[in-house]
This record gives sequence, C-alpha cells and structure tokens, in this order.
Amino acid sequence: MIFNPESECMDVEARKRQQLANLKNLVEKLYSSVPFYRQKMDDLEVKPRDIHSLKDIEKLPFTTKDDLRLNYPRGLLAAPPDQIVEVHMSSGTTGKPVVDEYTQKDINIWREAMARTMAGGGCTKNDIVQNCYGYGLFTGGPGAHYGAMTIGAEVLPMSSGNTARQLMVMQDFGTTMLTCTPSYALYMAEEAADAGIDLHKLPISKGCFGAEPWSENMRKEIEARYDMKAYDIYGLTEIIGPGVSFECEAQNGLHINEDLFFPEIIDPETGKAVPDGEKGELVFTTITKEGTPLLRYRTRDITFLIREPCSCGRTTVRMHRLFGRTDDMLIIRGVNVFPSQIEHALIEIEGTEPQYLIVLTRGDSHLDEVELQVEVKKEFFSDETRGLEELRARIEGVMKSKLQIGVKVKLVEPKTIERSIGKAKRVIDNRKI
Repeated sequence: MIFNPESECMDVEARKRQQLANLKNLVEKLYSSVPFYRQKMDDLEVKPRDIHSLKDIEKLPFTTKDDLRLNYPRGLLAAPPDQIVEVHMSSGTTGKPVVDEYTQKDINIWREAMARTMAGGGCTKNDIVQNCYGYGLFTGGPGAHYGAMTIGAEVLPMSSGNTARQLMVMQDFGTTMLTCTPSYALYMAEEAADAGIDLHKLPISKGCFGAEPWSENMRKEIEARYDMKAYDIYGLTEIIGPGVSFECEAQNGLHINEDLFFPEIIDPETGKAVPDGEKGELVFTTITKEGTPLLRYRTRDITFLIREPCSCGRTTVRMHRLFGRTDDMLIIRGVNVFPSQIEHALIEIEGTEPQYLIVLTRGDSHLDEVELQVEVKKEFFSDETRGLEELRARIEGVMKSKLQIGVKVKLVEPKTIERSIGKAKRVIDNRKI
C-alpha cells in the first residue's frame, strides 16, 4: 500500500527541484535565526547565497550529536518558542539529552512520514495495531501512534513492558499488526510459548520493527514465530523520530522519505561524499522542519543508497538495511566487528536462541579477550556434555570464520541472558575499566 502516491511516486527531477528549494529556504532560516549555524557557516566562509544546486550541500557544515548536547536544551531552536507544541528527547544515558522540538507543521510532517511507513508494512484502516514502543519523551510510541491514526487504523497504545498483559490484549482484541523493537517481539514470542499461546492461531499478520539493529536472520525468526511479515523501519530522535525510512512489500532496501529528509552517504573518515552503492556513513538534512532543523546530521549509521527503480512503484531513493554504526563498531585486535555480524551467524546455528551477550576484557597479555555468551534452546540443553561441547566448538569455528578472530563461547541455559523491553544490550566492554 502507498499512502501518498503523489509524493512517494513523484518524478525524480521534480523532486530534486523541490528539495533544492527547501534546502535554500532552510539555509537562509538557519543562518538568520540560529547563532550556532551562522557561526558554523561563517567559519567555512559559506553564505546562503552560495547554495545553487543540491551538490552545494557539501559546502555546508556537519552537525554531530555532541553539537546537539552542547546546545541543550534550546540552543538549536529555529522557531519562536510559542510555536512549539511538542518536545521529545533521547534518554541522555551518555551525556546531555538530545532534544527535538516540534511545531504543528513538524507534527503534521511526522504523521505523514509515519503513515507512509506503516502503509509500507501493509497497515490499512481495517487494522488493529498493538503499539508496544515506549511512550513519553521517547519518539517510538508516539510516532507509530500518529502514523496508524493518520491511516485510520485502530490503535492499542500499550507502550512497552507488562508482557503478560500484552499477550492477553493481543488475543482478546485480535491484534493484526505489531510495532515494537525486534528483540521485544522475540521476547514476547518466548513468553507466549511458555504460556501455551499459539501465536500462529492469532490474526496478527505483520509488524513494523526498529529502534535497534537487527539482521535478516532475526527477521526470519520473528516471521516464523508469529507467522507474519516483519518490516524494518528506521528513524532518529534527532531527525524527527521513526518515519525517516521504511521497507515496502519488496523488502529490498528502506525507502527514504527524501522529500522531507535529504540523505547523503559520506566517508566517515574524510567526510567526503561516496558514490551510490558504496558503503559509508548516513547523513541527513531536515529540509522541511521548523522547530529544530538540522544541517547534515551525521547519524553514525553505516549503509549505502539504492537508486534503481523499486517494484512497488515508489521513486524515492532506498537505503540498504544498516550494517552497523561507526560508534557501535568494536575494534578487537585490530579487526572491525559489528554485533549484528555475530547475530547473523548465530541464528543460522541449530540449537541456539537469538539471545547473546558479548563481554570484552583485556587479559594479562594486554590483548583483547572476547567471551560470547549464547543461550541454547531448551531441548538442546542437557547433561550430555559431549553434545554441548560439540555445539560450543561449532559456534567458535563459525565465529572464527566470519569474524577472523578467536572468540571464547560460553553456552548458557535458556532465559539466563537479561531481556529488555526496549533496545537490547548486546555488549559489555570492560577493556577500559
């Protein structure tokens, strides 16, 4: 389903003209009303009049998460305070929170972006959407809520947690669509199995999952446990929340709402643009926002852009599913490792659950040591030491092959790795302690 064919299927050249006009307006606005950006542009000796083409965006300064934290709470506000109708922010667990302030126009843009996103996952006005993303200052819950309501679907605003109640409501109200983090979707499936609930007998048939990296194999696991189609969605609090990009029924990359958020891919080391199809860091400029618009925000997410036509009919550029993040990337004995690589390999190994924990330490030899804790399925976990030893050796062999480093595997019983109702914690790095 395409929510807004006029915008999503627009002629590519017409969209570029629209993007350029919006970019020019944004640069003028930020230069005149946000001292932080005026100083940034002055430092680079660039003025609004220097923007003549979309390529000229490369003349403009980058924005980083540190910039947002240094300007907390309202240093990047570009609209009069009395026009702000809603505020969201990140948790701030590693510093000052990242703040996003919305005018009514911004809320309308968000509703539009999320309606496109939910429709991409098959949502219609006939659906009952169980929204298990967190509400409050976190953007996940409100974003999915706005999108489903804009389509006209019935929304169950469950928020996260209280899994027994989630499963009760799922059965009693006939949920047809689920929205939450992929790790929580798997956790609910585990709890349903323990409670004797056969999810395959419920009408739930699709879900939009995001807010954390997940692999293709994790998608297959979710789809098998629920008998549903699982769609990837992407967003950031800094840009607007969820709704920046989404999968359609083709599931061949995520369509970026590029009439609203202009994408670039850069070399994370040099900051220079890389060709389409080449991996790099994803950068966004919020060309339509009013409250806290951003120039060239460095997401730290690694992906590449796909411009070939999509079978769904949308003409928007797509981004490949994330390969990881530059700041989630682990450098272990000189080798770059993303947790998603480990997850992808684990789900292919029979006998393991899609639950794992990476523990990094530095041994007496000052070399990095990696322990990978892996949950074993109940039917495989027994007193037969030989079978478990063979499984452990097989996992270590696969990891050595996939990661090019040695990993010590520790097999643990089902449900011994701590679960999360939000983003799953996959890494404990004790090397700096």
